[in-house]
Amino acid sequence: MHVRRMGTVAMATAAVMTSLTATAVCASGASAAPATSPTATSPTATAEPKPKVPAPAPVPVPVESAFPNAKSAPDGSHIVSVSRVSPRRFIIELHSAAMNRTVGVQIIRPADTSVPAPSLYLLNGAEDGRSYNGNATWKTEGDEVKTWETATDVVDFMADKHVNVVTMMDGAYTYFSDWLRDDPKLGRNKWQTLLTKELPPIIDSALQTTGRNAIAGLSMSATSALQIAESAPGLYRSVGSFSGCSDIQDPVCAAAVAGVTSLGGANLLNMWGAPGSPTWIAHDPTTADNLVKLRGSNVVITTGNGKPGIHDTLSETDNDASQLWRQKTIGGNPESLVADSTHRVQAKFAAAKVPATFMFRGNGTHSWAYWQDDLHDAWPSFAASLGIPTTGQ
Repeated sequence: MHVRRMGTVAMATAAVMTSLTATAVCASGASAAPATSPTATSPTATAEPKPKVPAPAPVPVPVESAFPNAKSAPDGSHIVSVSRVSPRRFIIELHSAAMNRTVGVQIIRPADTSVPAPSLYLLNGAEDGRSYNGNATWKTEGDEVKTWETATDVVDFMADKHVNVVTMMDGAYTYFSDWLRDDPKLGRNKWQTLLTKELPPIIDSALQTTGRNAIAGLSMSATSALQIAESAPGLYRSVGSFSGCSDIQDPVCAAAVAGVTSLGGANLLNMWGAPGSPTWIAHDPTTADNLVKLRGSNVVITTGNGKPGIHDTLSETDNDASQLWRQKTIGGNPESLVADSTHRVQAKFAAAKVPATFMFRGNGTHSWAYWQDDLHDAWPSFAASLGIPTTGQ
């Protein structure tokens, strides 16, 4: 089966992290010993990615026809246009008042739209979706936009789930955060505002939802998912943080953040200020003050160990030996750092007495196939928090 390949930016990010590892580890000392989570579990399922299938060309449809109940958010953010990908899949372009620009969102509807359904928000990684150049131009790998929909089996997996899936198409390199200042390269970034105050009310009205939400992110956006949920306690009943280096005050994770923004051509200081500054610390989702905001939410945090796993085989890289080498080496180092970070974060959750589920899935690299597995493993607890069965209504 085909494993979604690491993109060039992912490999470059990994290379940046690799070059900084020795210095950062020396500065941070040895990794903390694994802590015991109040609700720690191990993965129970393994998913195999589907072969690459070209997506149908989106067809524009009138907003009032596709979503007759859609309303603007309180700040005036609203749907600008809608395109239909398939009977249950749509791409929505909406105007964000906070950023004063158009933002793309992909939606998968449940089979039965006559019964209100909750919503699962999915965030892409640093290099995925679309890149911002002032015109919301598609960022492609070949002729494909890399998102949860194209890099995993989420379309098929969610086909029998009574949930709306809402995937961000924009936000590359931004950590889906509210930046302190506008950036010459990435523009105005108010993604936290979008995902807490603008998009949810638009989605709730347009899709006639139950008002219950979950959110999940991977790699870069694994940190974002925690930050966003903490910024609006109760808005997201489940939070998935897959392969994230989230304790951003640690030198290794701070270096990873700097690497991502640098590869996006942005100025790190425009995001959270300098590492270690009060504004940087305020954005650390793993401080005790921030972790307590997750009480009452179902939190699932995952990591591999960086060693080659079930998806790191020649057969799963289309017999491309060079790609397999890159996946094992350049994709392995970041995940080993993520594993160290996750052990530290687990100890912080325990110290703050905030329940969370930590899934240490053993061998596996920093690759999409494992994040697909993570979503499968997290889904039963997500569904429970959303008030729906794991399948059907």
